[in-house]
Amino acid sequence: MLALLTACGGGGGGSSTPTTPTPTTPTPVTLTVTHKVRITTSLGDIDLGLDRNHAPITVDNFLKYVNDGFYKSTVFHRVIKDFVIQGGGYARGANGLVEKAATYPAIALESQNGLSNLRGTLAMARTAVPNSATSQFYINTVDNTSLNYPSSDGYGYAVFGQVTAGLDVVDKIRAVATANDVPVSDVTILDAKVIP
Repeated sequence: MLALLTACGGGGGGSSTPTTPTPTTPTPVTLTVTHKVRITTSLGDIDLGLDRNHAPITVDNFLKYVNDGFYKSTVFHRVIKDFVIQGGGYARGANGLVEKAATYPAIALESQNGLSNLRGTLAMARTAVPNSATSQFYINTVDNTSLNYPSSDGYGYAVFGQVTAGLDVVDKIRAVATANDVPVSDVTILDAKVIP
């Protein structure tokens, strides 16, 4: 689940003029597409351009899950219209959504790569623990620069790609009816594969 936590800031200086340290933010960089993946959903195709130059660990991890067929039959389990659509970790079971166990260890967080959580970008979901991302990903439906490093928790969320075609499909997904941020009708990932 994509966790957004509020971190308490500290500070200290002279007794008469307390200061709060300013976190260093990475210089914004331009996303470069090094790999391409097509996610076929029940509402249409989403083509993703992945940036291995700026997020090598994250891209390699995502490609392992794609090449293993892990994402087939999973669903977008979290949809918040003016925030994100999130998938890659749950499938429909007989009694509701069932979490699909990750098949690879959690990866190091690459949120300090200068890529920004802008509309249409692809990033890794994680727990409150910084280095906890496994298979779950999200697509930003709006600009979410508050998720950039250092974000409110001091760590941020790692962007590693962007939608290159099918943003209209992302918008169809963000518009589905939900209950507690879970789509009322499943939006299923039918396939995910590397494309030329």
